[in-house]
Amino acid sequence: MSRARYGRWDGRQDPLGERPDIGAVLDQLSDDLLMGAGGRDALDALRRRGLPGGRGLDALRRAVAERRAQLRSELDADGPLVELAEELDEVIAMEREALAQRDDDEARFAELDLDTLPRDPAGRFRGLGQHDFASPDAAAAFEAIADRLRKDLLDAHLKAMTGALESVTPEDLQRIAAMIAELNQLLAARADNLGIPPADEPANFAAFLGRHGDLVPTVTGEDGQPRPPATLDELLAEMARRAQAAQQFLDSLPPDQRAQLQDLARQVFDDVDLAFQLDQLGRTLPAAFPDGLPGAPGRGRGTGQGQGEGGEPDVPSPGGPGGPMSRMVDAWERLGELDDLESQLRARYEGATLDDVDEDALRRALGDDAVRDLQELKTIERELERSGAMRVRGGELELTPRGARLLGEKALARLLARVRRTPATRQQGADPEPTGQTRPWRFGDREPLATGASVRNAVMRRAAQGIRPSDGPRGVRLHPDDLEIVEQEVRPRTATALLLDLSFSMPLQGHFIPAKRMALALHALIEGSHRQDSLHLIGFSDYARRMQPADLAAVGFERVYGTNMHHAFLLARRVLGDDPRPVKRVIMVTDGEPTAHLIGGRSVFNWPPIPETLEATLREGMRLARSGIELDIFLLEDAPGLVAFAERLAAMTGGTVTQMSAEEVGRTVIRDYDRSG
Repeated sequence: MSRARYGRWDGRQDPLGERPDIGAVLDQLSDDLLMGAGGRDALDALRRRGLPGGRGLDALRRAVAERRAQLRSELDADGPLVELAEELDEVIAMEREALAQRDDDEARFAELDLDTLPRDPAGRFRGLGQHDFASPDAAAAFEAIADRLRKDLLDAHLKAMTGALESVTPEDLQRIAAMIAELNQLLAARADNLGIPPADEPANFAAFLGRHGDLVPTVTGEDGQPRPPATLDELLAEMARRAQAAQQFLDSLPPDQRAQLQDLARQVFDDVDLAFQLDQLGRTLPAAFPDGLPGAPGRGRGTGQGQGEGGEPDVPSPGGPGGPMSRMVDAWERLGELDDLESQLRARYEGATLDDVDEDALRRALGDDAVRDLQELKTIERELERSGAMRVRGGELELTPRGARLLGEKALARLLARVRRTPATRQQGADPEPTGQTRPWRFGDREPLATGASVRNAVMRRAAQGIRPSDGPRGVRLHPDDLEIVEQEVRPRTATALLLDLSFSMPLQGHFIPAKRMALALHALIEGSHRQDSLHLIGFSDYARRMQPADLAAVGFERVYGTNMHHAFLLARRVLGDDPRPVKRVIMVTDGEPTAHLIGGRSVFNWPPIPETLEATLREGMRLARSGIELDIFLLEDAPGLVAFAERLAAMTGGTVTQMSAEEVGRTVIRDYDRSG
């Protein structure tokens, strides 16, 4: 029964878009899966590494960290005050020039007044505010500085609301004060309702937007288009992020510079009502988000943040447009966003998922390519489930039989790429199988005639002799040299029991993954090319048990003691005895000598091996041989005791012993099986 999964259309899905190669994805997961990491942990590790050709979470996080370091290196805490000091010096120079042209005591007293101005920018600004300018140009320049400073300081705290204003006039200050007063009322109503938005809040907020919509910032909706904030929380979150950045900027300053900026703010904000409303908002705004600020929605008007042309990241610089203090707060706001983004990409907190990563913030930091990399990582689990390669059971992501087959096919493809394929020899009483190749017919051959190849040879031969199709009788005349036959290999039907050592020493010695990969490849070879054969997987440690291919990717590995070959041979003899195929074979892959055997159905472990264990294992091996079962032993270690036991076992059973690395076992088993069966 086929199953389908439906989701809401958000305008971004591409029903004809490319889907990831599930086999390739599983191949990337294979090492962790076969080591017993579990599907969820293996998937997390892959997401951190990334798929071939794309960036993983670690690479994206490093790129974000580089952006943050670059922005932080450009921050100059002295910049705002230095720039103000330079502008004030220009005003003072203009005023001195005008006073120098006058020859009266009043001009000399005015020059003395300029000489005694404080050295700090805030003190100079206060002194010039009380100075009676002789130069109209200097007076106009100072007034322009005061206007810009007023807007700059207000932008530093409320840029989301003041970004649409060319300048901040006294009338604008009154409008902003009225707007903030209404916000404070909305927050007070929520506080009176124990922090729960009252029922009439949506209507009140809609009325608020109707009165102050030109000052309220837009946010980016799910369709990527700007829109007004839909709720009070969206607006408050934007303001809270700005206020947080402004506070971080102030906290980064030395105490004397912080005091100067606060002094400047008191001078330019001479509107008592505005100062009161701002102070009240600053006290109530944090209470609106007791659990921390929500993820930033798309940035709207007045933030100075967005995406450049062609989807490239647009990282605002402290030297960008706007006043110097507003630009510094912009940079700190951007730093805060990059900090949050790095934390989301690190995903080290409880319940973290890729859906927590703010795609808009990632696009602003690294561009569209980074968002595509993230979306590709998000689709991996969904595509694994959709394809049937993995499934969720009990909260864990586990490999399915189809996934095990795909893993085996990938492992088999790698092994066959290193194995020279040759047809098997003809054996009496076996069923023939086409190899997919043809060869010239020889006298005595009984294989089927390859009609297409034979006719093609006849046509090519006549053409080479210059004979046209219209010459002579119609049709194609075949010559014995034209004949080709279907090449066949003859294989007996074989039942194979693969005994795989799963004791604790296998992962410790690094043999676990290559041995399991060989088992999956052998399963894929038999399922794909030799369906008349059968494969029985038997894992053994303290006990032996039958396994399915998907079990090779089970979570964890066995921290038990004992290599119970005795039980493994016993189980293999019973399994192969029930298999009707005439040729029976046991392949055992191990890295240790037998250290456990069965007594009364219980496994008894001893180290070093005791004679009783060795004798029980040898007896069971001889029973295999008397049952006509071939025994091939592959040793992954060269310990003297292991080699001596294996050679004795082979001598008593007529089997073979091969000592090689775990990586070589896969190629050897696949090559020998594919050639001889």
